[in-house]
Amino acid sequence: MAKLTRRTMLQAVGATAAAAFTWTAEEATAAATQAQQARAQAAATGKPYARKFFTAHEYATVTVLSNLIIPKDARSGSASDAGVPEFIDFIVSDQPARQTAARGGLRWLDAECTARFDRRFTDCTDVQRRQVLDDIAWPRRARPELSQGVAFFTAMRDLVATGFWSSRVGVADIGYQGNRPVAEWTGAPADVLSRLGVAYES
Repeated sequence: MAKLTRRTMLQAVGATAAAAFTWTAEEATAAATQAQQARAQAAATGKPYARKFFTAHEYATVTVLSNLIIPKDARSGSASDAGVPEFIDFIVSDQPARQTAARGGLRWLDAECTARFDRRFTDCTDVQRRQVLDDIAWPRRARPELSQGVAFFTAMRDLVATGFWSSRVGVADIGYQGNRPVAEWTGAPADVLSRLGVAYES
């Protein structure tokens, strides 16, 4: 996990086939909207987010894992700052197949940590967590006996990335400004026109 930057993670997301569970763009959009609404409501009422599917321990595991995949850095907040755990809770709550894969993966993670360190993932030290994740974060390097963990981590990494970069925090992270009014439209910048090999007619 020490070498997994946001850039390398984005590359991996694009290069890796779907693993344990998948989702559509429409489902991701709906889950992102629901997660942001739930976070806004929780902030307005002063009450914690009400989980839709995960148990308290599973949700805590998802939060810790999400923040290891996308930690807070100098540019933006962490996965949990962006509402990724809520996003995952919403998207997994929709379909039984996803629930089985997600719950099974979380159990695999706890079982692997218990076998190695005699404690569950959330109770492990940061170093211990990273030892396990380093063994399953790189599919081509992973040992065959860890294939279930690799499939789970790949799906969770993709889900965390989808949740993060569909949030306001994630959109700001990539510098997307969206449609904004301008006082006067003077055309595309000259360097862009030059790069495209086009020009305005005079």
